[in-house]
Amino acid sequence: MQRIRSGDEVVVIAGKHKGRRGKVLRVVPESDRVVVQGVNVVTKHVKPGKENPQGGIVKREAPVHLSNVMLADPQSGDPTRVRFQVLDDGRKVRIAVKSGEQIDK
Repeated sequence: MQRIRSGDEVVVIAGKHKGRRGKVLRVVPESDRVVVQGVNVVTKHVKPGKENPQGGIVKREAPVHLSNVMLADPQSGDPTRVRFQVLDDGRKVRIAVKSGEQIDK
C-alpha cells in the first residue's frame, strides 16, 4: 500500500518549490516520483502530431521525487507522516501521524 496516492493533497518540503502545495496528478512507482499540480512546471518543445497539430512550446508538470513531498494533514494542512492501521472490518487505512485523523474514507 502506498503512502501517497493520486488525488492526495501534498506539500513540497525540499527543493526550489519548497512550501508549495498541490494535488497529486500521477504516481510513478518504478522511479519513486509523483507529478504534483502546479509544481515543477517545465517548458517542452512539442512537434506537431495528432494530439497537438499546431506543435510549439507546452508547459507541463515534471515528476518530483517522493522524498521531497509529504502528505498534507487533513485537519490542519501541515505536512505529516503517514501510519497504517487495520480497522475492525479488516480494511487497511492511512492515518495522519500529526492529528491522528483517518485519510482514507
